[in-house]
Amino acid sequence: MRAADLLRQARARAGLSQRDLSVLTGIPQPMISAIERGLQDPRHGTLEKLLTACGQELDLVLKGGEGVDPTQFIPGLQDALRSRLRTAVESAKNVERFRRSVRLSR
Repeated sequence: MRAADLLRQARARAGLSQRDLSVLTGIPQPMISAIERGLQDPRHGTLEKLLTACGQELDLVLKGGEGVDPTQFIPGLQDALRSRLRTAVESAKNVERFRRSVRLSR
């Protein structure tokens, strides 16, 4: 979402005028207007200050599927695979034991 949209929506939710927001933050009202109209691209700190005054915070979130650190889940997958392999080997042994017992009982 664009800074202009974020600020406009945050200010509206807070019920503040541009002038009110200017008084709260010390950022000139014409600058706030320019940001909301998309004419001014604020620095991160400026946008954060404006949003904080509106009772909101700026939170950066990675897009889905990006920034995934595979080192966090690969060991778990490897452990799960080892566990499944052990279970499969034990199951195969049990099937073989069952077959032998059926043959012996005939």
